[in-house]
Amino acid sequence: MPLALTAVFADLPDPRIETANKLHPLTDILVIATCAVIAGADTWEEVAEYGRSKVDFFRRFLGLPNGIPSHDTFERVFAKLDPDAFADRFGRWMAELCDSTGLVHVAVDGKSARRSAKDTFTGCLHLVSAWAVENRLILGQRSVPDGGHEITTVPDLLAALDLHGAVVTLDAAGCQKATVGQIRDQGGEYVVCVKGNQGSLHAAVAGALERAAEVGFAGCDMAATVEDAHGRREERYVTVIREPEGLPPGWAGVGAVVVVGREREVKGTNASTAHFYLTSLRCGAEELAGYIRNHWGIENALHWVLDVSFREDNNRTRAGHAAANLGMLRRVAVSLLKRAGTTGSIKTRRMKAGWDDDYLLQVVQGFKAE
Repeated sequence: MPLALTAVFADLPDPRIETANKLHPLTDILVIATCAVIAGADTWEEVAEYGRSKVDFFRRFLGLPNGIPSHDTFERVFAKLDPDAFADRFGRWMAELCDSTGLVHVAVDGKSARRSAKDTFTGCLHLVSAWAVENRLILGQRSVPDGGHEITTVPDLLAALDLHGAVVTLDAAGCQKATVGQIRDQGGEYVVCVKGNQGSLHAAVAGALERAAEVGFAGCDMAATVEDAHGRREERYVTVIREPEGLPPGWAGVGAVVVVGREREVKGTNASTAHFYLTSLRCGAEELAGYIRNHWGIENALHWVLDVSFREDNNRTRAGHAAANLGMLRRVAVSLLKRAGTTGSIKTRRMKAGWDDDYLLQVVQGFKAE
């Protein structure tokens, strides 16, 4: 059976100069690294050692004219490799694996790798990811450039995605007129959090809520949920104000503003919060509540796993683009390991992929066990 992964990189430009010292095909390097990260490797030394220990396995699919590359070769190639082009090849493949019907929920959010120093707004490598929430697949990634910010990186990421039929959810960093306009121009819908970084919009949304309250929320759609477990009680109230008046001009395709109120009681201590959202959707409160709540699935399904099972915050990779490209490999590994449909933690699945070649093949082909 051909290895689907080898086709993913077929048109990826090789950053190396054509010389006699170019001993290893680019596809061989990328396939070995991808499989190694899935199977538990976290550094270039570990990637190279995994390749050497599995050389007979890789010879089934790869040419390997000069054997397994050294760890220095892996690092040099990934340091030079265009991270956007690399991420886009993976994103295209992941999108083909999406099997949702109806609107596809795409959550966009950023995460820092604390030990990889960079001259960004966080002082370290900061990767912005697009995550298919229902399929739990990475669709794209962009790294914030030196001197850059997440706000200006989000549009670059969105431009690489097919947003037709998608609902894009973003936190306050994505609350920009140009960003929501871009989503609409690309055929998507948006749900974006409104905070103090957009002062006039935030005040206008608060004003819309006050006016709705004055008329008893006539014409508004509302929903409520209650969770009571493990000594914590949380009540959520979602109010949708359709076709709101008084918003600043320039916010493309606004269909409603949404107010999510939360009342939480933990061990006798009460806290109340209210969060505002702007959306192009014209749907009910329950559906919008689902998009808002599920947006934070990117934290649990991706970011938390990257830190716990891949120790991303401890990784010190810094040379060139190597850290961003290694970050993309980790995100692809999370996606494929979750899609494999087997039991056990992601850490356990990584170990199993390292031990069991048949299981690794199942993972990298992107299908579930029958």
